[in-house]
Amino acid sequence: METGLQSMTEKTNNISEQNSENTFKKLSIQVGLNGLSFCVLDTISNEILAFEKVSFKTASTPYLLLKELKAVLNKNSTVGTNFSEVVVIHKNGLFSLVPKALFKKEELANYLKFNAKIMANDHIAHDEISNHDLINVYVPFANVNNHIFDLFGAFEFKHTGTVLISTLLNQTRATSQPVCYVHVAEKEMEIVVISDKKLLFYNHFEYKTKEDFLYFLLFSLEQLQIDLEQVQLKLFGLVEEGDAIFELCYSYIQSVSVFVPVDSNYPLDQLESQAIDFTSLSKL
Repeated sequence: METGLQSMTEKTNNISEQNSENTFKKLSIQVGLNGLSFCVLDTISNEILAFEKVSFKTASTPYLLLKELKAVLNKNSTVGTNFSEVVVIHKNGLFSLVPKALFKKEELANYLKFNAKIMANDHIAHDEISNHDLINVYVPFANVNNHIFDLFGAFEFKHTGTVLISTLLNQTRATSQPVCYVHVAEKEMEIVVISDKKLLFYNHFEYKTKEDFLYFLLFSLEQLQIDLEQVQLKLFGLVEEGDAIFELCYSYIQSVSVFVPVDSNYPLDQLESQAIDFTSLSKL
């Protein structure tokens, strides 16, 4: 899949001086072909200043994704334009996890070619999942990154899997019993399975019905040979106890609960629970 212009800025944690003057706001943007989300944090008061979410009725293209992004980041948006830090989180299925010991930077395309359809001019990036000896190799939306650079100067970008895996590994207690986390979005789901503080599985799926959702979940657990009576299933995102997805999962898995980050430093009660994008918030 072509994701835009090939030329891109290198990753950095710095922001251009013109955008850091007299502000302590951090902007987290998540971009994907099914929607966008924006979260603005005041880093002094630790207060969430703005949150916006845009869901697409049908899967978009990188070109239309950029068009929607520009529309939200105009002068009339509640998101604003002046930030001390900006981070972009790319959400797509164009990724591959590689053990750090086997990783070679010159082999990026080879890590992806068996898992995803990539074009010759796609820019390929990689994140290190700190303290866990894993490298996430992925294709970011290059046209989005180029536009963000034009607006704000140098910024940081990561893949959603990097943020999700790192956050959950840091929040999971050491236990020999596997824990299966599922991040639920309107048309997408991300599954993370952790046992004894080690990652067993991560994948991203698109679904249309609750039955599709259940199929991807049960199939993943079956491939891992995980006993449905032993696994703890923790759902979060666009899900709540008693809704259709929760009840269907409960029909097959004994231990099901809605997951809430226990060590979040951010005032989640400022936002409607179903509007919060966990990945965007975790990267603030």
